[in-house]
Formats: sequence, C-alpha cells, structure tokens
Amino acid sequence: MSAESARDTATHFDLRALRGDFLANPYPVYAALRENEPVKQMPDGSVFLTRYEDLVAVYRDAASFSSDKHVEFAPKYGAGSPLFEHHTTSLVFNDPPLHTRVRKLIMGALTRRAIADMEPGLITLVDSLLDHIESQGGGDLIEDFASAIPVEIIGNLLGVPHGDRGPLRDWSLAILGALEPAITPAQQKLGDSSVTEMLAYLKGLVAERRKQPGDPERDVLTRLIQGEVNGERLSEVELLQNCIFLLNAGHETTTNLIGNGLILLQEFPQARRSLLGDMGATVNDAAGLEAVLTLAVDEFLRFESSNQLGNRRVVKAGQVGGVDLPVGRLITLCIGAANRDPAQFDQPEVLNLRRTPNKHLAFGFGIHQCAGLSLARLEGRIAIGRFLQRFPDFKLSSPPTRGGRARFRGFLHAPFTTA
Repeated sequence: MSAESARDTATHFDLRALRGDFLANPYPVYAALRENEPVKQMPDGSVFLTRYEDLVAVYRDAASFSSDKHVEFAPKYGAGSPLFEHHTTSLVFNDPPLHTRVRKLIMGALTRRAIADMEPGLITLVDSLLDHIESQGGGDLIEDFASAIPVEIIGNLLGVPHGDRGPLRDWSLAILGALEPAITPAQQKLGDSSVTEMLAYLKGLVAERRKQPGDPERDVLTRLIQGEVNGERLSEVELLQNCIFLLNAGHETTTNLIGNGLILLQEFPQARRSLLGDMGATVNDAAGLEAVLTLAVDEFLRFESSNQLGNRRVVKAGQVGGVDLPVGRLITLCIGAANRDPAQFDQPEVLNLRRTPNKHLAFGFGIHQCAGLSLARLEGRIAIGRFLQRFPDFKLSSPPTRGGRARFRGFLHAPFTTA
C-alpha cells in the first residue's frame, strides 16, 4: 500500500462500515492506522487504538479504563434483553468486585496441577479424532478437529453430559457473533434466543449438581456453586451467566487457535518445514518437543490472534498516545494490530515459529488477562503437535471459509486430505 493510499485508508476507516476485503485480510488496514492515526477517532465518537504500547497502557490502568459494558450495550441490545443480561454479567465484561470473585473461583479449578492432570485425557481425545480422520482420508479441520476439542474440554470442566453437548457450538457462535461492531436484527434475535436456550439448559444442570456435587478441585461448576470469596457466593444469575461465558470463551478462541495454526502452516510452507524439522529433532525429548510447540503456538496467537478486538470505557479522564480522552469515551483495543506492531516485534509480518521473546497480547494483559491461557496453550500444543506427527503432509483440498467476523478471527470450514 502506498503512503498516500495508507493515509486515505486511515482517514476513512470506520469499524461499523468495513470494506468488503477487510475480513479476509485486515492487517494492511491496521498498519495504515498504526502509521497515520494510531489513536483514531471513529465517526461514532469512539477511539480505535492500534499501537502495542497504547494497548498495554490501557490494560494496565483498570481504574481509568472500565470493562463494564452496561453503558455501551444498553443501546446496542436493549436493556433487559437476554444478550444484555448475559454480556453485562459475564466475567470478561465486568470490573472488581464481581470480576475478582468470579475469577478467583475459576482460577482455583485451573491450577497448574489441575491442567497437567487434563493432559492424558486430552491426548486420548485428540488421538481418537485423528483416528477417525485417518479412516476417512481427511475431513474438515474445523468441524472434525479444531472445534471438537474445546467443546469436550470445557464440557468436562463443567460436567456437561456428552449427550447434551451437541448445541453448544451453535449457541456459542450466535452469542459471541452478537459482539461484532455492527449486527443485524436477525443476529440479535438468534443471539437472544441462544442465551435463553442456554440458560434453560444450565438451570437444570445446576439443579442436578446441587443435588450431586462433583469434586470442586476439578469440577468448575461445583466450585462456582459452593465457592465463596470474602464470605460471599455468586448469585444464581451470576452463576448461570458465567457458565455461559466459560462455555463460549473456552470454545471459540481455542477453536480459532488450532484452526488458524494449521491453516497458517499451509500458507507458509517454509515455516511448516522448519517446525516439522524441529519436532523431528526433539521427538525423543519430551521437554524439548513441548518447548518447540509452545513457541509455535504463541507465534500462531501473535500472527493471527483468535480475538482481535477488546473494549474499554474511560471512567477517569487522561491521555493515551498523547491524545486526551474524556470520561465516557469508548475505546476499541485492536489486539490484531498491536501484535504486528514493528515497535514491539522484529519483522512482525513474518511467521517465525522460533520467535522469542514473544510478549503478544492475544490473551490480553493485566487483571483481565485470559484465565484459561495455560489450558488454551496446552490444547493448542497437543492438538497441533499430534496432528502434524500423524499427518505431516496434510493438504487443504479447497480454500478455507472464513468466519466472517472482525472480532473473532478464524474459519468455519477447511476441507483437507491427509496426504
């Protein structure tokens, strides 16, 4: 993109009226914004941030930049709607003290030991999916592999019976899809109905778990029901809405991590050869193989961040990037742009699966850093690593289909053959 074209792109950028080619490849637009208008005021008065240092400054200052979405979501969804009630009660869109209470309860069931204990079951799950794929000679990277893994893992954490897991992905896609910068009435209707259906299901699941509790050290739902922080338990509404959040957040972003990673290896054959070589050199060294795959997973997350956008509201006037921000100003944090900022990353447009250090922001930063980041890394490492060990020569059999979203970057379909 020429300098003049980049300036024009930055001047006319509007997150609520995106160009047709943006969703296929937003990164040239992000680069134009970083270079020309890194603190970009949108037509609706909000601000769009694209520099790494500016995102970190906002993440660090939770007292000045609120995650609470009551003000922002009331006009978007309608106060009292199912989507409004869900998204304003879930962990990610709240400030302390609710955020602190819910996060402490969840983190207590996601300790290092608890996550390590999940690895054997995760390997068994991944291998069973790979067995099925091998018997068919291929399949769909997303439907047959990437999306099947987090549904099982999060379903296990909450103790959702296997026979009840069928609707989870569709509910998740509808509810998270409603977080896009602009949505249609049909998207809102589907999102509202999905929240309603999910709540109805979870009420029954919670009632059963109250009668027959699980192990609170392993069962997140039991921990949320029984747990107390400073002598206070979650209300029924807080409990149910944060169960929805866990099912959705743990599903969509990890599906995207696995799918994006495998598809990037198709797009960058040199990186693929390098990774396979490093894996082959450490095949008899478990710690070395883990280190190789952990670096690769973090680079996939940096290069194609599963979650591209975050949001804050100014509650204490100040400056970001030298620009005054008054109380009430809404801010969009562009994680996808920050993770390719040349001021932070050497050759950011290069997929370097040996990159270190790699302080990407795909999991956020500060008090709202993703509570499940260690679990997501484990899922990505096991899924991608074992897939490549089984099918090092896999090929896409037709172009993959993008999810069509600005916030959550991933694919809906990616047909492939194993050789």
